[in-house]
Amino acid sequence: MHTGAYSDISWTENGKQIGFFSFPYSIDRSPYYQIKVPVCRIRNGEGPSLLLMAGNHGDEYEGELTLLKAIRAIEASDITGSLTILPAANLPAVMAAKRCSPFDGGNLNRAFPGDPYGQPTWRIAHFIEHEIFPRHEIVLDLHSGGTSMDHLVCSLVERLGDAARFARALELMKSMRLPYGMIADNGPDSPTSMAAALRAGCIGLSGEFGGGATVTRETMALTARAVDNLLQAAGITRGPILWTGADRGPETVVLATGGQSLFVYSEREGWFEPAVDIGDIVEAGDVAGWLHDLEAPLAEPEALTFAEGGIVLSRRLHTHSRSGDCLVNLARFEPAEQRGK
Repeated sequence: MHTGAYSDISWTENGKQIGFFSFPYSIDRSPYYQIKVPVCRIRNGEGPSLLLMAGNHGDEYEGELTLLKAIRAIEASDITGSLTILPAANLPAVMAAKRCSPFDGGNLNRAFPGDPYGQPTWRIAHFIEHEIFPRHEIVLDLHSGGTSMDHLVCSLVERLGDAARFARALELMKSMRLPYGMIADNGPDSPTSMAAALRAGCIGLSGEFGGGATVTRETMALTARAVDNLLQAAGITRGPILWTGADRGPETVVLATGGQSLFVYSEREGWFEPAVDIGDIVEAGDVAGWLHDLEAPLAEPEALTFAEGGIVLSRRLHTHSRSGDCLVNLARFEPAEQRGK
């Protein structure tokens, strides 16, 4: 069976192209409908290759808007090698302003390696992992907290078994010069874009650039600067294009993810009042917040505490919570000897 996935760009042509990756999806109002994911391909001879991707989740805007600016600003004469820009990877989710696709409920960052004959989100995931990622040495997938979460601004890389490759990945992560950089341990079998990049043989980088399904002057500036810094560190551009300020950013403090002991969950319905904010340093036993019950006005709120210490990485923005909702998530500070220093 032919999947029908179609691209109208050339991977080998020099210059700047604007086109689409198109995925057929027959629907009631349009039997020959295509999901048309916009793409920009810029190439100037041989050299390094980098993919910039946003819209993995549809309600995360810093990356989407920054990559639109990059498409307008960068010309072939500005680069060496090749640059692919995918500003709205899961286009149905982007257009619906939702984390997941309205067509199939699919979360693209949980759909890799995908299915070429499956529902739209899984078709897109398969095409990205098998047709796009292998053509690039470096992938940057830009995220933020989305509608329901505020997130510490940080870059991210997966911990790799290959020491030389991991050292290069850390070097590139730090080159973005975000305040914090996260080392994740999801592994090569994860359904995420970073594991897909690992399976495809390229260095996968990611990051969280804000939260709350909005952008601010600060988060947009941080995102532009990080992308510009990476373009230069990768050898794609020779000077700044998106960020012309003199400040290239701080040295990156390296953090690490961990197990369930770093999460605080709601175990019943309630209304959460946080005691901490992102970036706060906490210890084991500290109060994360209180879960109130509006149907029991005289009941004291339940105090929720941290099982271990760390830095507050994210917190839930919606006060009303149900059992299973993550309320607060911590990260650990990575020991220097484990992070390539």
